Amino acid sequence: MTDDRSFSLLVSDARVRLLRMHFESRVGHLGGNLSALDILLCAYHRSLKQEDVFVLSKGHAAGALYVTLFTLGLLSDDDLRQFHKDDTLLSGHPPPAGIPTIPFATGSLGHGLSLSAGIALSKKLKGEAGRVVCLTSDGEWNEGSCWEALAFVAAQKLDNLLIIVDANGLQGFGRTSEVFNLEPLAAKFAGYGFDVAEIEGHDHDALCHVLQRQGGVVIARTVKGCGVSFMEDRLEWHYLPMTEEQYHQAVREVERSCEPSSASRS
Repeated sequence: MTDDRSFSLLVSDARVRLLRMHFESRVGHLGGNLSALDILLCAYHRSLKQEDVFVLSKGHAAGALYVTLFTLGLLSDDDLRQFHKDDTLLSGHPPPAGIPTIPFATGSLGHGLSLSAGIALSKKLKGEAGRVVCLTSDGEWNEGSCWEALAFVAAQKLDNLLIIVDANGLQGFGRTSEVFNLEPLAAKFAGYGFDVAEIEGHDHDALCHVLQRQGGVVIARTVKGCGVSFMEDRLEWHYLPMTEEQYHQAVREVERSCEPSSASRS
């Protein structure tokens, strides 16, 4: 089995575990979790080093982060069963304390980049090794605080901060192009002096390559609800929980997508 095949199986298993966790907890926000999962898995398994700090600014994708930490053995199956329950550490948005790899609570969109900039500046001033990697949503860039933080990052020359945009094209009230069109995003980031890469955000090779960057901006073009046909590019999966029938169909589709083709078996 090749490393690529092993990683594909890991991604498939993680997607199934994410679906199960959300189904058992009867909570939604699956669309944005599924668009971000490939990014998170590539970052944690193939890019981040011990001295790096990861910040999930799009906090409603906390489920994908928890499942990623589970694949690394940093959270248990029992932990995931407590997702969204009373008195759980695994709240709907990342918690402010209790999970060492999560530096602070996020989810009020527009805050994560500012906090990431502060950590990156601290590393610079202290002469500490490592980067800060901040994952934002595309809808999040409607917030003026993001652009203020971006201007600060540029002014302070924080080349140890890598900004990733999960650009799935949908947000809570519609398509990002209709709610608050910021395209072309790459040109706007470049206007602040950033080195910008724009990639297909479910291509593991492309993700693993750009996530080696020390700083700059990566725009990952993703699909909301990726991997589940009835969720893909559909606004309602920003919100809805799955029925039992939908859950079983989703799992079948994900598992089927990872089965080797007849050609590869011959």
